[in-house]
Amino acid sequence: MKLDGNAVAGLLREIFAVEMTLAASTCGGCGAVHPVGRVDVYLNAPGVVLRCPSCEQVLMRIVHGKGRYWLDLAGIRRLEFPDS
Repeated sequence: MKLDGNAVAGLLREIFAVEMTLAASTCGGCGAVHPVGRVDVYLNAPGVVLRCPSCEQVLMRIVHGKGRYWLDLAGIRRLEFPDS
């Protein structure tokens, strides 16, 4: 079941102190820039998987368990968000 990046707004708010759905993510695969709220999200994986809507490259993986978060941001070339 594919959702958009807004489906992980609460999860990202737990991890980051800023509103992450407005952050601009640059895909490491195709170079497309999309706000995190626009990327494709898959919640029914082992953790959460965010993919580029242009080329389907995995941008981010998030796993939460045992009082920890594991983030893999290997597919994001750059993540830009305002400082306030």
